[in-house]
Amino acid sequence: MMAVAAAGLMVSACAQFERTPVADRADDDAICRAQGESGSPAYVACRKDRDVANSRMSGNERIERAHRNLAEDMLNNRY
Repeated sequence: MMAVAAAGLMVSACAQFERTPVADRADDDAICRAQGESGSPAYVACRKDRDVANSRMSGNERIERAHRNLAEDMLNNRY
């Protein structure tokens, strides 16, 4: 019984493999708010840099980032 529950939990975690763009934007927002208030030149520059970096990621880098994000979310009980 316990093995079935554990297997179900693992499968459901895999179904949530890739984070939503909304979650990534929230992460970017939190990181850039540390640079300055929303709308400030430092904040805008940070968001621009993160957008460029995100658009340049290869497919493998995106998969690795999704894995890291999922692991972090699971460790922080967000799933």
